[in-house]
Amino acid sequence: MHIFQKDPTVTRTWRNAFGATFQYKGLFNTRELYTADTVALEHIVKNNFIYQKRVVVMSSNNRLAGEGLLGVEGEAHKRQRRIMNPAFGTAQIRGLMEAFLEKSVELRDVWTQKIGDESKSTRIDVLDWLSKMTLDVIGQAGFDYQFDSLNPEGKPNEVHETFNKMFHAPNTASQSALRANLHSIPAPFRRLISIPARKTFDDARKKLFVLGNQMLVDGKAAINAAGGPKAVSGRRDLFSLILRANMSPEVPEDHRMSDNEVIGQIPTFFVAGHATTSSAISWALYELAINPLVQIKLREELFTLQSDTPTLEELNSLPYLDSFIRENLRVHAPVSHVTRIAVADDVIPLGTPCLDTHGQKLTSLLIKKGQMVRIPIVDVNTDRTLWGEDALKFKPERWEQLPKAVDAIPSVWGNMLTFLAGPHNCIGFRFSLAEQKALLFVLLRAFVFERAVADGEIRRTGNGLHSPFVYSEREKGSQMPLMVKAFQA
Repeated sequence: MHIFQKDPTVTRTWRNAFGATFQYKGLFNTRELYTADTVALEHIVKNNFIYQKRVVVMSSNNRLAGEGLLGVEGEAHKRQRRIMNPAFGTAQIRGLMEAFLEKSVELRDVWTQKIGDESKSTRIDVLDWLSKMTLDVIGQAGFDYQFDSLNPEGKPNEVHETFNKMFHAPNTASQSALRANLHSIPAPFRRLISIPARKTFDDARKKLFVLGNQMLVDGKAAINAAGGPKAVSGRRDLFSLILRANMSPEVPEDHRMSDNEVIGQIPTFFVAGHATTSSAISWALYELAINPLVQIKLREELFTLQSDTPTLEELNSLPYLDSFIRENLRVHAPVSHVTRIAVADDVIPLGTPCLDTHGQKLTSLLIKKGQMVRIPIVDVNTDRTLWGEDALKFKPERWEQLPKAVDAIPSVWGNMLTFLAGPHNCIGFRFSLAEQKALLFVLLRAFVFERAVADGEIRRTGNGLHSPFVYSEREKGSQMPLMVKAFQA
């Protein structure tokens, strides 16, 4: 078993012992550079043409997402982002609030039905249901498609089941660890290794690309029927907005995405916005369950809104909701780290000097082509030298007055690395934040959340996606059981 699977916090322990920058040995004695130095991280995330995703990661992404945003680098990535960015702006996300609230209410109604007696608590695996809900949101808000995963009868959904195998099965962590370390295996031997979950990947790709091809045909027809890409009317889902932008006569032909690139954005939506958001909200509900005073305070603020269908601006006006979301994404960033490989020689500046093997102080690092670099998202988000001695404590109130040191963290949102930074920052972070706020608004006004298992039983997986699981029920894979009961005003 890989050390990161045994102890997902091991790099934090190393960081406290050896400082912000050091090297460690990976599989087959390969050396990887770890740095939580904010100056170094700023340099790495900005220079995305030098520090790129590993070949094995790109191969895996390409296998699932084709030529979508997750499966390309360099100029292709830059060109796709240029076309897609406007679809993820604040005005466009505002138009998706109806879908976020509608699916949140559907989830609320399913849980209400499961609970039955309003005076009783019922154990519910909230991760499983949130996974279904976020799938339905991606379908409706992402490309105006109804997956109907939240059906009260519990009828299985093929796409949900496939993604569940990929992200939440009991052996997911070990499979991810092997795929993550394939770069360490000499090339002649890689083809001899049976890649875990290859059939699952292929099944997911086949389903999503069949869906994508049909959506592309239907989407183009709908845009042309509405009067062309410049017409004001028409569908407002993300896929339609991207397709319309790509078809715009203002975009030169050689700057447009190909049909394959457009179709590739559909699995990209799933991978980037499905498991991550469901995991984040699962941890949010867990924190509410173990911090009842935080739960009461947040619920009271949510009830200050008079409408059952608040606007994005109304939700954004709630300071404690905003602080709670920020604190949850700081402590429970869905992705624990990302790894990059230097595709050219470089020099990384350091804000805090480190020592070489001879005890000499280094203020910069000479990087050779092929060097692996680990960007420790969770470690930076919980670094005591940045956030203070209580960095590991869940405390929404900290956002009322942040330490000055966190200003140095490269970030696209919230003084944290959760959504990364630089040209490869998460394009859908506004989408995710709005969805999370809508979910909490609906669920907290309807339910009370309490522990379902003993203290210390809820752990996080050691693969890149920090999914929760129950230690004494490891054979069940990822889950977040909570006791849920109706809220009595």
